[in-house]
This record gives sequence, structure tokens and C-alpha cells, in this order.
Amino acid sequence: MRRLFPVTDQTAPAAAPAPQAQPGTPAHIADLVDREWTLDELAEAYAYPAPLTTPAAPATSGAPHRWLRANMVSTLDGAAQHDGRSQAISSDADMRIFGTLRGLADVVIVGAETVRLEGYRPARELEDFAERRAADGQAPAPVIAVVSASLNLDFSLPLFTSPLVPTLVLTGAAASPDRVRDAEKAGARVIVAGEGPGVEPDRAVTALADMGLVRQLTEGGPRLLGQFAEAGVLDELCLTVAPLLTVGSAQRITGGPVLPDPERFALAAVLEEAGFLFTRYRRI
Repeated sequence: MRRLFPVTDQTAPAAAPAPQAQPGTPAHIADLVDREWTLDELAEAYAYPAPLTTPAAPATSGAPHRWLRANMVSTLDGAAQHDGRSQAISSDADMRIFGTLRGLADVVIVGAETVRLEGYRPARELEDFAERRAADGQAPAPVIAVVSASLNLDFSLPLFTSPLVPTLVLTGAAASPDRVRDAEKAGARVIVAGEGPGVEPDRAVTALADMGLVRQLTEGGPRLLGQFAEAGVLDELCLTVAPLLTVGSAQRITGGPVLPDPERFALAAVLEEAGFLFTRYRRI
């Protein structure tokens, strides 16, 4: 992983040496330009804002109750997937950041369609983050929270029957009682976060925060991320821009109705490796 400054010249021969820091570059940045970052360095770069309040820790002046970030990948022409999955437009460095963001999160919020398409499995304990998580009072692995109105999910999957920490299912008050019982029988905990059949984004993130799950991460899909954006509860977007063109009509990273007014985000950081840009934007 390299900082964007200076950007690697992608037109150079494959055997070209790693870029050198330009004269006047601060020493701590020059050091990071020429080598792969450690997981600890990535964890520091992607650390959640501190402090975040929890039910056990009263709010301090200006401290947010929770922080919701999204992690998505997109091609140069805006595709969020290829042949229905995001893996085809990812990279090894992207997966390192994916693992880092999971290693820092209390909870990973994901839509039911993404669970089905991506074949979600339980989050596993990451040894590289064990000490950091223990020091922060976190469980060995993040909780997976699945958002579903219909509860049309296969509750026999390991995601529900054998997670390291129990999987949550977020749904509305009008959800089928039979499907709720099926979820609970499989070992999932059902959280009602909406008055109707669906989930209300603000209630969902608040309910999770009230459980102490304040470091929140969503991995989509596009419809869920669109709902979070529309509700104004998304604090940060970690977007990988892949140096690929796919053409076609693949989904963008968000889906849903057009916002009346585009919401402005501020660029917080950019990293680069092998032409992939790893950006962080924060809501203004």
C-alpha cells in the first residue's frame, strides 16, 4: 500500500522499481511510499473517530453516539460488480483493506440480497486484530447484521447456525412471525427496526449502537447503501476505484430514488497500489 503522493506511473514497464518520494516529502510519508504497509499501519489509517460513546460510557461533548462507514468497490465506469459479484473487480490490496475494516468494526451491516449473491459466511476471528479488539472491549469478531424485510433467507447456513458471535437480523414489525421464529430457532437474534415491513435506517443504526455496536460498517449492497445515504445516516464512504472498464449495465454502488439535493462528502484520504485508488470520504 502506498500513499497517493507520488502516484505510481502505471505506464511504466512492469519491472520498474517502486516510486521514490519526491524531495521535501515528510520522512514519515517517504517511509510509507516505498514499502507495503503493515496491518497495524492500515488499522491506524482507518481507525474510527475517538471517542465514540456507548451505553456504558456517557456522551462527552461533541462525541458521536456511533459511526457508520461503508466499504464499496467501483470500476472506472461505475460498475459495483461484474457478473453479479464484486470479487471480480477487487484486488489483493482491496481485500487487505476489506479485512482491516472488518477487523476494526463492531458490526457489519449487510442487505439480504448481498448475503445471497456473495455467499456470506460468519465473520472469523482475525489474529492480527485480536489484541487491538480486546483492548477496545470488542468481541473476537464483528457481528454480522442482515437487513431483510421478507426474511427470505436460508437459515440453515453457517452464517446463522454457527457464527463466532450470534448473527443479527434486522427487520420490520410487519415481518412474518413464522420467519421470525425460523430465524430465532437457527440461533439468530431478530431486531425490529421499523414500524412496517421494512427497516428504517435511522432506527437500525440506533438500535445497534444501543447494543454497544457503535463502530458500524456496511458492505452494501447498493440498495441498502442507497437507503442509508437517503436517510442521512452514512458518516463515511471507503471507496475502492478499480482501474477497470466493464461496460454493460451493472449496478452502481448505490441504488434507489434520486436524492432531492446531492449530499456533499469531503475527501479524507487516498491510498494507491497497482492503479487501484483507496479513497475515504466523510460527510460534511
